[in-house]
This record gives sequence, structure tokens and C-alpha cells, in this order.
Amino acid sequence: MKYTQAVRKLRLERIGMFPFVLLGKWWGRLFPLQEPASLFLFFPSLDIGGSTKVNADIVECLTDRRPLIILSKQPRNSGFRSLFPEKARILDLHRKIDHKWYHFMNFFYRGVLAEWINRSEDPIVFGGEALFFYKVLPHLKRSVTRIELCHLDTWLPYSIGLIDEITVRVCSTLKLKEAIAAQYRDNGLEEKYYERLHFIENRIEIPPYEEVHNPRLEVVFIGRGSPQKRVHLVAAIAAKMEEEGLPAHFSFVGDVEKVIDRRQFPFCTFYGNVNDDALLQRIYRQSDVLILTSAYEGLPLVVMNMMAYGRVVLSTAVNGIPNYIGHRRNGLLIYASREEAIVAEGVELLRSLIDDPAAKTAMGKESREVALQKFGGELFCREYRRLLAR
Repeated sequence: MKYTQAVRKLRLERIGMFPFVLLGKWWGRLFPLQEPASLFLFFPSLDIGGSTKVNADIVECLTDRRPLIILSKQPRNSGFRSLFPEKARILDLHRKIDHKWYHFMNFFYRGVLAEWINRSEDPIVFGGEALFFYKVLPHLKRSVTRIELCHLDTWLPYSIGLIDEITVRVCSTLKLKEAIAAQYRDNGLEEKYYERLHFIENRIEIPPYEEVHNPRLEVVFIGRGSPQKRVHLVAAIAAKMEEEGLPAHFSFVGDVEKVIDRRQFPFCTFYGNVNDDALLQRIYRQSDVLILTSAYEGLPLVVMNMMAYGRVVLSTAVNGIPNYIGHRRNGLLIYASREEAIVAEGVELLRSLIDDPAAKTAMGKESREVALQKFGGELFCREYRRLLAR
């Protein structure tokens, strides 16, 4: 959607919701926050996922600011609740605003939150991949600092209509920052919009390096069973390698049962959702290869973690992945686009690792060097505190 079209559409939407938002503002004035806040963090949920992990890392960097975390989406599992401080201030609104049957309550709470934020002292509002963050923005005073974190370009057709409402746009990959800049050029936007774009890489803990010597190639998928991930292609690669008698074993971490019938893959291991951090780290450490066949990606934390462990990442060459994984330098990339070709190329690349263990080790070590240079936590915290803890 073009910038002018998106702006016009959003303005029309605001007219219809105005009475409910106004009522919410009156309510927010009558019932102010019991404990004042100046930093408001909008997150969708605490479900297992890379973006939730990044949100938790940001909260950890800002514990002294006592931010108010606002959750807006029906959770699937809340599996990453343990990553957030036990005493974190969390306002979970999903039961009130994430229902289409009484969507007017969503409008009402936009007004309530806008009033609380507008009446705060020097407020900063931050959105970590949360749609409700965008919904509240138009109702805030112009003096409120509004900061957006983007991991994927899927938001861009919608958020283009709100860029006048956003003070700073943080991108977690350079590829995404370039995509936003290209969108601005296509719309003939002014230089001031480009100046609001920032790039901050996500962080991870860098574990000690341990070389692994498995009797067969240990390949792991870690992620959600969502359509984006195309887990059925990983399953097809596993089945093809089993059929050809290649010495490889596949494991799946995540809610993939809705995509893969486990009974048809007795030669694979299925962990389901893993909330035990020690077990997850052991899975990383004992694996040789992380495999992803996604249709699109930002820079998933699972890729960063696998790089930190000094293991090989095999992924489709989508979005920001090639900025960090160089083909046959520190990992392997699948360039095919048709699903059948992706499966065939994936099998051949895994076969090459079986045939050349030394190359597998060398690529893993090079990947770890990239992780050491780019993903340390000190820079991450310093950059987010510069934006959010002033």
C-alpha cells in the first residue's frame, strides 16, 4: 500500500472509533495508574519465539526503569514467561481487547492507555512486534517519544501509514533497514524519515566452544510450526535422506505436530516445545546442523545461537540470512525457490557435510567468529538504554 493511501485509510478508521476512544480517555483520567510509569513496552504475548526472547532481553537491560509491559494478544503457551523478571510490571489486556465480538473494547482501551501515557512525565512508548502499539500511536500527544522495533518486512505495508507517528524505527537486520529505505524511495518521502531508521543487532549469550563428534550427522529444526517456516520441507528432506540410507538423524523442537504426523517419521526425534533452557542448550551443543526452510526470515535467534555454538546453519537464502551466513564459508544456503528443488538441494548440501567432516568443523568455527563479533550483549544493552533509558 502506498503512503498516501495508508494515511487516508487510517484517518477514516479513526472517525468511527472516536466515541469509544474518547470514553476510554475519560476513564483513564478518572482511574489513573496506581504506580506511575514513564516507559511503556507494548508486546503481543510471552509466547515462545525469537521476538519474545528479544523483548525479554530489552526488559533485562531496563529493569531499573520499572517499565510497564502491556500484553495484547491471546497467548498460545506463554512459554517464555520465565525469561522476564518475576516482579515485572505486566498489564495483560488480551482478554479485554483481543476479541472480534466486542472489538469496541479495543478502541476503549486505546483511549485509556493514551490517557495514562499522555499524563506521564516524559513518557517513552516502545513496540516490540505488537499490533496494538500501532493502534495506540495516533491518540498520543506529539511530545511522546515512540520507538518501533522491526524484525520482518511483513509489517511494512501496514506501518507505512503510521511513520509520521513514529519517532525512531529500530531494525534488527540491515536487510530490513534497506527494505524500509527502498519503500520510502518508492513513495518519494522526505529525508527526515530516513534519519529515523536505526539498526541494532539482537544479542545472545556466547557459550564456551566444544567440538562435537557424532557418529551420524545430527540435524535439528528449532522453531514454530507456522506456514512461514515450511517445516514440511524439513520433514521431506529427512525422509529422503532416510530413504537413501544416509547417516543422518533429524530432531524437531517446537509445535510441529500440526504440520508433521510423527507416526510417519519414527526415525526422527520430536521434543515439542522446550521450556527447559538447559535441555535446549544441550540440543544446540549436541547438534551438527541447524536447518531452516523458511519462506521469509529476519535473523532468527536460533540462527544466532547455532552460530555461537560453532555449528553449521543450513537455510534458504531469504531476507537477512545471507548477510550473516556465507555459502560454504560459515554455513550453507539453499537458493532454490520451488519446494521440490529446495528438498533436493537440502539433501545434497547435507550429503556434502557427511562426506567432508573437516569442512563442517571449519564452517562452524567461522560462524562462531561472526557471532563473537556481532552478537555480544554489552553493545545491545548500551544501544537500547540510549533510546529508552534517558
